[in-house]
Amino acid sequence: MKKVVITGPESTGKSTLSSLLAKQFGTVWVPEFARGYIDQLSREYQEDDLIAIAQGQLNSEKAKAVEAKNGLLICDTELIVIKIWAEHKYGSCPPEIIKGIKENRYELYLLTYIDIPWEEDPQREKPTPTSIFLRSL
Repeated sequence: MKKVVITGPESTGKSTLSSLLAKQFGTVWVPEFARGYIDQLSREYQEDDLIAIAQGQLNSEKAKAVEAKNGLLICDTELIVIKIWAEHKYGSCPPEIIKGIKENRYELYLLTYIDIPWEEDPQREKPTPTSIFLRSL
């Protein structure tokens, strides 16, 4: 199974690109776990939630892998995004997330850029995209 990940800053088309690539290659894609997780919270998310989000993302990839076709799984985001999110918001990244990054690899990384119009979303933290993500890599 080859895993391809679409990664980059928020509001750069990762979900759209993931779904289109999966359709083009006749396989499935793994949505960003954080969106559903945060939607279900009855409070603001906290630093510890990022560990649960990272584990949920990895579990979602494992579950979708059994549905993948043509030996290909498309992933909308990965743990490096959560690492950058943690470092930007909280000043550090939990070791569980670092461990997950080291243990989980992809055959191809597609990096999106901040060259499309910003779309407002209650889960997005910046009113305009910045290059924080790119500086963090």
